[in-house]
Amino acid sequence: MIEDWPVPNAAAAVVRGSDGALLGAHGPQDHLFPLASVTKLLSAYAALIAVEEGVFELDDPAGPDGSTVRHLLAHTSGLAFDEHRVMAAPGNRRLYSNAGFDVLAATLEHASGIPFAQYAAEAVFQPLGMHATLINTAHRAPAGAGGLSTAADLARFAAELQSPKLLDPATLRAATREVAFPGTSGVLPGFGHRRPNDWGLGFEIRDHKTPHWTGTANSPGTFGHFGQSGTFLWVDPAADLACLALTDRDFGPWAAEVWPQLSDAVLSES
Repeated sequence: MIEDWPVPNAAAAVVRGSDGALLGAHGPQDHLFPLASVTKLLSAYAALIAVEEGVFELDDPAGPDGSTVRHLLAHTSGLAFDEHRVMAAPGNRRLYSNAGFDVLAATLEHASGIPFAQYAAEAVFQPLGMHATLINTAHRAPAGAGGLSTAADLARFAAELQSPKLLDPATLRAATREVAFPGTSGVLPGFGHRRPNDWGLGFEIRDHKTPHWTGTANSPGTFGHFGQSGTFLWVDPAADLACLALTDRDFGPWAAEVWPQLSDAVLSES
């Protein structure tokens, strides 16, 4: 199936939640791909670890007046997509924002005294053995879209998302299973306006959004992210599975067609 995708390179992996076992892999597992917005999962995880370490709290002020760390993670700070311009009052709209993740990273950096890319490496990448993964600080939006990683490394992260060792399971569950600011509507990039556009803390929650980049067989509780560079990672707690795919062709109609097909095939074989 993946060999028929219209991309120069693709790598994929499927990881079981109960034991972190790699159930299947395709393509060059150690090839370094730009993650685009899948980076937000890594950045959010670093921020959640920072919360548990006491660096800051979810309800500490951050960003525009009235906004908090929680708002930034949930794309409800009111900041515009790619610029530090306020478009709405905090908590009113789900405005997907790379700029919000820039502010999140700057807030963590200021509170910890550690550069964000270094904090993410020390808190997330190194403990999980994700030795190829990094955040490119020269990217226009490092914390939101500047990550680079491999399928092998993201498989390790997918195992962590299903059986956390670095976070209290209750913290992860709240970030991935509980909708932050319920009922908030907004644009799901690539798929249009959604009412509601459910999101956790850094993790998109599938709910009943249609069409969607995951499969029709994915449960409403599926969480994850996709990236404009042609990447995705989802975790479906109901199926006890995670699936990820990395390519070097930008997201477009081709991906909206073949990614759900792959997801449904993975779930049908589980």
